[in-house]
Amino acid sequence: MERICTSDRAGSQAAGLQGLGAQEASQQRQRFGRNDVVDASPHPWLTLLRETAKDPMLWFLVLAGGLYALLGQMSESITLFVSILPLVAMDAVLHRRTQASTEGLQSRMAESARVERDGAVVEVAAHELVPGDLVLVADGEFFPADGVVVKGEGLQIDESALTGEAYPVVRSPLEDLKKLGRPEFAVPDDHLGLAGTRLLTGEAQLRVVWTGDSTLYGEIVRLAQLGRFERTPLQLAIGRLVRVLVIAAVVLCAVLAVAELLRGAGWVDALVSAVTLAIAAIPEEFPVVFTMFLAVGVYRLAHRKALVRRAVSVENIGRISCICSDKTGTLTRGELQLTHWLPVDEAHPEGLQSAAALAARVESGDPLDVAIFEALRTVAENGNQASPPQEPRVLAAFPFTEDRRRETTVAVSEGMVHIAVKGAPETILGLCSQGGDERIAWAKRADNLAAEGHKVIACAAQSFPGSEWSGQEPSTGFDFVGLLGLEDPVREGAAEAVRRCQKAGIRVLMITGDHPDTAAAIARELGLGSPQGADAKADGHAPRVVVGQELADAGEEGLDGLIAKADVVARALPSQKLAIVRALQRQGEIVAVTGDGVNDVPALQAADVGIAMGERGTRSAREVAAIVLLDDNFRTIVHAIAEGRQLFRNLQRSFQYLLMVHAGLVLSATLIPLAGYPTLFLPIHIVWLELLIHPSAMLAFQDSSADGQLAGGVDRSRATFFSTREWGLIVFVGALLVVGVFLSYRAALGAELDVERARAMAMLVMSLASAGLVAGLTRLRTAAARWIVVGSVSLAALLIQLPWLAGRLHVEPLGPMDWALALLTVAVACAPISRLGGTTDA
Repeated sequence: MERICTSDRAGSQAAGLQGLGAQEASQQRQRFGRNDVVDASPHPWLTLLRETAKDPMLWFLVLAGGLYALLGQMSESITLFVSILPLVAMDAVLHRRTQASTEGLQSRMAESARVERDGAVVEVAAHELVPGDLVLVADGEFFPADGVVVKGEGLQIDESALTGEAYPVVRSPLEDLKKLGRPEFAVPDDHLGLAGTRLLTGEAQLRVVWTGDSTLYGEIVRLAQLGRFERTPLQLAIGRLVRVLVIAAVVLCAVLAVAELLRGAGWVDALVSAVTLAIAAIPEEFPVVFTMFLAVGVYRLAHRKALVRRAVSVENIGRISCICSDKTGTLTRGELQLTHWLPVDEAHPEGLQSAAALAARVESGDPLDVAIFEALRTVAENGNQASPPQEPRVLAAFPFTEDRRRETTVAVSEGMVHIAVKGAPETILGLCSQGGDERIAWAKRADNLAAEGHKVIACAAQSFPGSEWSGQEPSTGFDFVGLLGLEDPVREGAAEAVRRCQKAGIRVLMITGDHPDTAAAIARELGLGSPQGADAKADGHAPRVVVGQELADAGEEGLDGLIAKADVVARALPSQKLAIVRALQRQGEIVAVTGDGVNDVPALQAADVGIAMGERGTRSAREVAAIVLLDDNFRTIVHAIAEGRQLFRNLQRSFQYLLMVHAGLVLSATLIPLAGYPTLFLPIHIVWLELLIHPSAMLAFQDSSADGQLAGGVDRSRATFFSTREWGLIVFVGALLVVGVFLSYRAALGAELDVERARAMAMLVMSLASAGLVAGLTRLRTAAARWIVVGSVSLAALLIQLPWLAGRLHVEPLGPMDWALALLTVAVACAPISRLGGTTDA
């Protein structure tokens, strides 16, 4: 991760350890600007309002609600205007989150910094830093800008939130400071200190080189701001469907009005007929149902411990075909654990335990030391650790450096000096007196542990009388006591979740900043690269690992080919994660990205569904993600996808119902008057049918995925809501229903032109058809569906068969044969639904 350092950014004092003067700092600030990674909008609420107003669905609801108000249908008008509120809130939250996600990046930036100005150390606000400043960073503090480490010993940095690296990274000072003054000097990454990362050990002096949007943080912000939340395929499909239906409704209303006028009807009658048809034909149910189903999906996912921040993504999550998962903290626990003790004397492991305890620092905060003490605590609780006769008193400590690659502690107890050292295996073995064959054998064991994805630490010790210690760090005479194997363990249930995803046709691609060997070991444990997630070791399969540098060398064309075959991408940079997501989308994948760090922000935003970890995730990741996992459990993703798939099927069934019932209602109401018969439906009849249609569409199809199983395959379609076959069946059932209403109406009308009886027959067919469609599409799986079917039939019987009510509704009671004919008509019309329901269950 080399970065180019130009002489103007390094400052005039780059070759030494002096800071800038006040005048030079002022000149640098005028040239490079403030050290801010976020440019706040001058009018955030105006921007939010403007972005929210761009949603065409909102304007459709406003116009449709106004039309209902002009027609005097105030209940329908109020319903539409009320349904605007959740849509406005959804869009507002969406756009506000875009602002909050970039503002949240500032939270990991240092608020102040100690900087040398005019020869004195002063504390200034972090945004006042300029290229060339010399900053002092103490352990536990965040770096306030990107720069070059020019002084410090034993420096270890936590870069996990920025790079995804689980373990601390070691940084050392740049020895030849004159290089900073050379044109286009490429700074190696082992000398870099990056904004937003935290210094764990030591005290560093940093020559600031990049500030504000020139930092790596700033680059992430730019990527996040360039990304945009596109409308989901379902939103686009509903928008197209609504536009077509509105146009068709307007045309049919105009045709009916003209036909009524040509038949000799007055202007008032023609207008009433057209308005009545308009009330039935305007598809206001579709956006209302969509909004309600999303709300139900949000509620159900919350019970699955998945917090939905962007409601429209609920439908998209069910169509996921590829999950790009961060490793650290997502598939793994995100914490070091000491899992392997390999003592030289297996019968007496106390020597290794004592050496590890002495070499580790209690208050360091180093994750390695924390893991060692946690493991020692567990050993002590199990009664397997021998307590020393007296707590040793530390005399001296020699910290870890990149050159020495070891850490030594000298302590005294009962007149004896005890020295323990831990560090890189090859370094520690070189200090020990073991023979050549034994040394080779232990080096091989260390290599094997590293190949399995472990961080390997070797320990050695020696003891002698206190009078013999010279006060210097010994470099010989140590006895090798063993190896420590640490790992970031796989989360419980993650391997099973991966297996279920792969079995359901969902590809899992692990993207991490970790070392390829570590990533490959974790991938094997998860089952990546194996058929349906089986054990890779058992069946001979191995995960295919691609390194980030390979992606950089391949270019855009080669990138697609590498990603198509990869199971793991290691050493990935934030910009590469974004490029990977876009490459997968070009290949037709519906991509979900999981992550918890700042480095995941651009990819989380560009993905079809961004999923952040709620417990470990940074604020930036949570703000930009569409869904936040409250338990940080990869298994929750499987349940969320199952609920998303079920939601999509529920919406399909509800819209199929609406399309078929509206086809029967609107086309029969248009064709019967055009055929020369009296007007079919009066406004009161439309209200009657709407009392059936609205609750049926919104309540009957709320089936749930109770077991969270990922049934069915993957739908990679981005442009359609129904397949061609499904559209054909919808049209066919709708046509059968229109024919059934027409023939029933014509048969009941008779030669006597008994209009009220004919209307009663048509209303009965429509009521029974509504119940039949619900029963056929839901298979009566839910209690709501069963109640709605019973209620629809009961309401029809009540309104038609009670003379008092029938008279006020301008219908007349029907006989047993009429009911039998209506039931037969509906049975024929709804018969093909069994095939339609089968397609949506898949």
